[in-house]
Amino acid sequence: MAGCSSHVVSAYEDAYTYLHHPAVIIGGLFALVALILSLFLILQHLRFYTNPAEQKWIVSIVFMVPVYATESVISLWNPRFSLACDILRSCYEAFALYSFGRYLIACIGGETRVIQLLENESRKRLGKLLLERGEGEGGGEEEEEEEIHQKSFCNFFFRPYLLGKDLLTIEKFGLVQYMILKTLCAFLALLLEVFGVYGDGEFKWYYGYPYITVVMNFSQMWALYCLVHFYNATHERLRPIKPLAKFISFKAIVFATWWQGVGIALLCAYGVLPKHGKMETALQDFFICIEMAIAAVAHVFVFSAEPYHFLPVSENRKGMVSAETTKATLKVEQSNEEKPAMVEKTETQVEAPGTSIKESVQDIVVEGGHRVLEDVVLTINQAIGPMEKGVTKI
Repeated sequence: MAGCSSHVVSAYEDAYTYLHHPAVIIGGLFALVALILSLFLILQHLRFYTNPAEQKWIVSIVFMVPVYATESVISLWNPRFSLACDILRSCYEAFALYSFGRYLIACIGGETRVIQLLENESRKRLGKLLLERGEGEGGGEEEEEEEIHQKSFCNFFFRPYLLGKDLLTIEKFGLVQYMILKTLCAFLALLLEVFGVYGDGEFKWYYGYPYITVVMNFSQMWALYCLVHFYNATHERLRPIKPLAKFISFKAIVFATWWQGVGIALLCAYGVLPKHGKMETALQDFFICIEMAIAAVAHVFVFSAEPYHFLPVSENRKGMVSAETTKATLKVEQSNEEKPAMVEKTETQVEAPGTSIKESVQDIVVEGGHRVLEDVVLTINQAIGPMEKGVTKI
């Protein structure tokens, strides 16, 4: 039996050795395509950095593809770096999810505009709900309104539009908690690996991998749930940027790669795939290389820099003004007769002057970093506040 087992292990090692070099070459080519397309798109945004509030987060989101592709190729080439690459990949993934949430807020016009929008929607929906209840039951309007507001926890799951500005607070908390937990769990995995008790891909109670997987799965799903609620409450205002395509292209990277890794680990654990450490990580890295090339192509269209090549006429400083006239022929009924009519529409655009790439990068690092730090501190305070109140009562 031992001889048969060693023969199987030897066969897997031979297969890995035989397939490793072709996989590195093919994966490297896909990763190269992803790098070229993504870096070109990032340079376009840096060159026409006309809307810093939005573009700083777009660059952060798009940069996720080069990070994933580079680390996957390195890990595929030398499995000894796989854990370190996975930790870096996990940390940036959490930051990219946070950046996507900030991008949606920026597209609406900033936090102040989002709060106004959510409060107006909350008052409108609350008034309609109270009117329906009043017609059905009658009773005090103030008591019913207070009763509805007291059920804030239930409202988040069933009627999030009633929360108003609190929905924005919950959405930010969901994204930032994932960013913090993801980073902490990544470094905890590294610490457990040093002591030999992490067990990457091993679903056994004496290893840390299954516990970290459960925690991260819950945190990730909670962050997505908060983001989906925020999207549902603001999708009308986000319609001009076609948010659904952006939402799908980004979530496909974050959640598909995560569940892909868990799925490969489960298939190896149940013997469907060879339970060989190098083979398991190599499969994940190889698939990610291919997926990043597909994601890079999608980002070129979804997060295009073309809308930022032009400025509103009111902001014209040095740009060249161009006018585009669109003509269309319509048929109009007049005296029971159809007669052709010409319709003209003229759009005036201002070509944005090029911006300094150095200044653009500086704004992303300084302003973006300051915003992240503020949100992290705020989230920690929000988490600690209830604990302090509980200790004080005790």
